[in-house]
Amino acid sequence: MTMTPQVIGAKAFRVPPTLSRIPKPLHRASALLLAAVAVSGCSWFGGSSPERGQTGFVSGFLGGAAAEEPRAALVAREVLSAGGSATDAAVAGAFALTATLPSRAGIGGGGACLVYERQPGTTQAILFEAGPRSTLPPNTDRPAAIPMMARGLFALHTRGGRLRFEELVRPAEDLARGNAVSRSLANDLAAVAAPLLADPQARAIFGAPGGGPLGEGAQLVQRDLAVTLTAIRTTGPGDLYQGSLARRLEETSRMAGGGLTVEELRAGQARLVAADALRIGNDTANFLPGGIDGGVQRAFQALQAGQPPATSGVGAGASTGLVTFDRDGNAVTCAFSMNNLFGTGRVAPGTGVVLAAAPGQGSVRAAPLSVMLIQNTNLRAFRLAVAGSGQDAAPIAAAATALRVLRGEAPQAAIPAAAPEPGRVVAASCPRYLPGAGSECTAAADPRGSGIAVGTALR
Repeated sequence: MTMTPQVIGAKAFRVPPTLSRIPKPLHRASALLLAAVAVSGCSWFGGSSPERGQTGFVSGFLGGAAAEEPRAALVAREVLSAGGSATDAAVAGAFALTATLPSRAGIGGGGACLVYERQPGTTQAILFEAGPRSTLPPNTDRPAAIPMMARGLFALHTRGGRLRFEELVRPAEDLARGNAVSRSLANDLAAVAAPLLADPQARAIFGAPGGGPLGEGAQLVQRDLAVTLTAIRTTGPGDLYQGSLARRLEETSRMAGGGLTVEELRAGQARLVAADALRIGNDTANFLPGGIDGGVQRAFQALQAGQPPATSGVGAGASTGLVTFDRDGNAVTCAFSMNNLFGTGRVAPGTGVVLAAAPGQGSVRAAPLSVMLIQNTNLRAFRLAVAGSGQDAAPIAAAATALRVLRGEAPQAAIPAAAPEPGRVVAASCPRYLPGAGSECTAAADPRGSGIAVGTALR
C-alpha cells in the first residue's frame, strides 16, 4: 500500500490524482510543492526525518482540506501530513490566507469557526469577528475594525491542537516574504484597484511596477507583514493586543485613518461558546450562534421544508472559507472576512497589516460568516462541513449545499448546483462517517472559483 498525495479539487480522495483545479499559473508551482512534500520531505514543519511535526510523519489516510485559495489548502495538508490535527491544519491554513488572500482574510480582520472534537464528541463555536467600534478618535476617516484574527486562531488552537502554535504561523511568515498572486487574489485586486491603490502603503505592496494592480502569477512581497507574523510567532499573539506590537499598531493605524487604540485591542477577546444545534435524524447540525452566519440555520430549515429561503436584502461584506478534517474524525470549518474587499483599503505603515473595515460605519456591513458542521453524537463521528462565501448569497450557498449532500449527492456535484451566484462553497463530506470509512470521504472546492481541495488516498 502506498500513499499518493493529490490535489483533488472537486474530486474524491479515492480517485486518481489530478491538478485540474489549480489556476494555471500556479499549476506547476503547486505540483512541485506537493512533490517536495511527498518525495524529499522538504517542509515548513521539519527536515527529512519523519518525526511528529515533520512532513511524512503520518502514512496512509491523512484527512483533507479545502480552501478558496490554493496555497492555504496546501499548507493545511502539509500540517496533516506532519501529524497535526484538523485544528492545527485550520490554524496554519488561516494564517496562510493572511499572506495569500489579504483581500478577504488578514491579521487586521477576523472570522468564526465551528470545531468538532471527536473526544468529547461535541462541536463548539469560536467567534472572533472583526468587530464594530463604539467610539472613534479624532481624524479617523476610515474606521478600522478591531483586528481579531490572531487572537481567534490562538483560541481555536486550544480546541484540539497537537503541534506548537508558533510552528503553525511559520508557513504564513514565509509566504509573506514572497509568493505568486493567485487567481483569487488577482480577481479581488482588479475589482477594487482604483480605491486600493490610492493608498501609498497599499500601492507599494499591491501595485504593479508599470501601474495598475498586480496580476495573476506576479510576485507579491509583503516584508512588513512577514515581520509582524514573526513577532506573533516568537512573542505570541498577546503582543498584538497589549504589548509593543499593540502600541505600534495604535500609532500606525491612526496614520492610516483607522484610529485603533491599545485599550480597544486589549479588550478584544475571542469567544468559545456552544454551537446552535439542530437534530437531523441521528445526526446533529451545528451553526454559529447569534445570527453572525447571516441566516444559514434559517435557510437550511426553510429548504428542508421545501420553502424558498429568505435573504436579508442588505449588502454584506466579502468573506472566504476553509474546511479541514483529520484521520481521527476531528473537523473544522471557518469563514474569515475583512468586511470589505481589503477592508478599509489602507495598510498600517510599517506593519503590513491591511486594516479591516469597522461594520456599522457608513455603508460597511459585516460579512455573513456562513459555516455549518454535522456530526453523529452517538457514534462520535464526523459527517459534513461546509463554508460559504459570496456576500448575501453565502448563507443559502452553504445551506443548500449541505442539504443536497445529506440527500446523497457528492460535494463536487452538489456545490455548483446548489450555490446561487455569487455564492461559493468549500466542503468536506464523509457519508459513512469518520473515523471509519475514510476511503468514502470527499472534499471539494467550488469549480466556479479558484480554490482547491487536497488530501491523501490509499492505493
